[in-house]
Amino acid sequence: MSLAYPRRQRQLESLVRKLGLPIAAPIKWQLLDLALTHPTVSESANYEQLEFVGDAVVRLVAAVVLWESYPDCSVGDFAAIRSVLVSDRILAQLAREYGLELYLLVAGSATSDKIGQESRLADAFEAVLGALYLSTQSLELIRSWLDPHFKQLTTEIRLDPARLNYKAALQEWTQAQYKVLPEYRVIEKTQPQHIQERFLAEVWLNGQKLGEGKGRSIKAAEQAAAKVAFLALNTQEKS
Repeated sequence: MSLAYPRRQRQLESLVRKLGLPIAAPIKWQLLDLALTHPTVSESANYEQLEFVGDAVVRLVAAVVLWESYPDCSVGDFAAIRSVLVSDRILAQLAREYGLELYLLVAGSATSDKIGQESRLADAFEAVLGALYLSTQSLELIRSWLDPHFKQLTTEIRLDPARLNYKAALQEWTQAQYKVLPEYRVIEKTQPQHIQERFLAEVWLNGQKLGEGKGRSIKAAEQAAAKVAFLALNTQEKS
């Protein structure tokens, strides 16, 4: 069923065409409209619930694409690559490619909030996926246009492992294997004052130290420690 507002209907049809989908596709337009409505516009009728669904959908699509394209990859590799594919940075990048900001209804201070724009676009992108999934209760309206992006990005990531988010990858691996999260212990070096790598982080799992790393910030040190741990576990898995 089309929307009661012809102008909004035309806007959403324009977006659907950008996705390469036919206007006659079984799209629930009310859901798509909701997916592009920020909470600043309505506290009750906004994209938050659809974003929750879309978060699961995008992870599923990424997992299926990886499984189909790289059947010989380890679970650890899958987790590391997927953590990048479903990151806010990548989802916001894809949202911009389709001009999602042109269709997103935003009000109040959010209209001028450039800092939060990436997060808003990523959330809206997930909400759109949620709306398309719920329109057919399947990935029918999604994979034809999202798969090529994920395949290209996966190729780039595999050629440049430095792009991997090792902390997220390690977390996914430990959850899958042990149902627990890794623990980070960070020490700040106070002497000498000019030292660049001020922080030393250790990552532990079930009472065992998996790795350690240094960095200029706590985040960088934890990422370095996670990389050491993740690569070590991945090597063990392959041997």
